[in-house]
Amino acid sequence: MKTGRTHLEDIPVQITTNLRRKRASRLLGIATVAIFAMAACTAPGQPSADTSSTATEQSSSAVTASEAARSEEASPSSSSDVDLPLDFQIAVYQGQDLLGGQEVDFSAVVAQGKPVVLNFWAGLCPPCRLEMPDFQEVHEELGDQVVLVGVDVGTFTGLGSEEEGRALLQEVGATYPAGATDNGDVMRAYQVIGMPTTLFITPDGEIVERWTGLLTKDKMEELVQELIDASAS
Repeated sequence: MKTGRTHLEDIPVQITTNLRRKRASRLLGIATVAIFAMAACTAPGQPSADTSSTATEQSSSAVTASEAARSEEASPSSSSDVDLPLDFQIAVYQGQDLLGGQEVDFSAVVAQGKPVVLNFWAGLCPPCRLEMPDFQEVHEELGDQVVLVGVDVGTFTGLGSEEEGRALLQEVGATYPAGATDNGDVMRAYQVIGMPTTLFITPDGEIVERWTGLLTKDKMEELVQELIDASAS
């Protein structure tokens, strides 16, 4: 009759089997960690290495830019004809008489027939605060030749509310036209990649210069004069 006792000669076999099972379990754990690590490296928001996709996107961008350039050659006769990256509505803080109302479309501002300096700013943006007095001086000196309009995008950048934007205008004594928009697409359409961002736009909607960061008064006057010259040609 057999008993349940383990023979001594079976012990090495059992130890070897247990070690193999532990090793297999450890390797499986390492493989699982590696899979999660690779998944993390391709998380949304990180660029892929798909060069064919990149080439397609670049080609598409080039076609879009070419089409935009061709469409800009026609002179607009109304706000609907102004060729802009995006039309958007401005809730005007101040300068309603110069912009044409309490709520205006940006295309209507451009269609007034003057070159436009479009400044994206925010109430809690230190460089915006620094350049505002210079914008005010340019507005006072050249306001009969260009339209200067500041658009508060603080709600899209985390740099202040509309109330804080209005407070900044009063604090620095700026009286040039300014307001806000609730259309967040302006950030992408006008390539606002830093604050402040200033665009110099001809009456037919052509962007002749885009400046990211603080503008000194000298540089501002230089770019405004270039805009006036480009609009007259």
